[in-house]
Amino acid sequence: MSQTQRSVAIPQEPDGVRCEPMDSCGCGDDFASIFDRGTAERDRERYRTKGPDQTTAMLLDMITSDSVRGASLLDVGGGIGVITQELLKAGAGHAVLVDGSTAYLEVARNELRALNVLERVDVVEGDFVRRASAIDPMDIVTLDRVVCCYPDAESLVSLSADRARSLLGLVLPRNSRLVRFALWANNLRFWLTRSPYRTFGHSNQLIDELVGDRGLHPIAEQRTLFWRVVLYRRGTDAIPLTEI
Repeated sequence: MSQTQRSVAIPQEPDGVRCEPMDSCGCGDDFASIFDRGTAERDRERYRTKGPDQTTAMLLDMITSDSVRGASLLDVGGGIGVITQELLKAGAGHAVLVDGSTAYLEVARNELRALNVLERVDVVEGDFVRRASAIDPMDIVTLDRVVCCYPDAESLVSLSADRARSLLGLVLPRNSRLVRFALWANNLRFWLTRSPYRTFGHSNQLIDELVGDRGLHPIAEQRTLFWRVVLYRRGTDAIPLTEI
């Protein structure tokens, strides 16, 4: 799914419009060819050199506006583990990192080992929706550019929200003509290369409704040209968003 961000080549803004690997469509070799070792290593080098990508940094800032010391994290589609690494460094106690790319998880393990925090992370390979029943609720759940990789947004978002004890953070494409065109162009490229892999621009209103049905409400939001970054909290009355 977050560098954790892999390159699915949608026309880019400075931050890069790209979705994260999770084996969301059962694409097998096609999935592995998109989210391969070379791409994972490039994402690792970008993270080491520049830190988290823009939207990932926005989400992390929202989450860490309050103390995360001792909190547990479920990083869905977490790729090389940027959010996992950053929140563990910020004081989180334990993390579960789920991703469908073997190559990305190999890089993630190496990075976590180098930080001496691998023993605090459960690494789960595969489709989160298929594995969710075996994953316990966590204080914080994140999906950083993952919703756009998954055809069944209702299952992905609902199962993620069900496992968020306190906070749920999402980065997903905005609903706009520009974003719809970018996703269409990306999928045209996949079609031309005979890849079954696709990206998706799910309704932001639907996402909010799915999360709201699980008892979480938006408390902060930021946007870039292509991305919506939103943080939800469980048990909070609906209040005006803090939007920058």
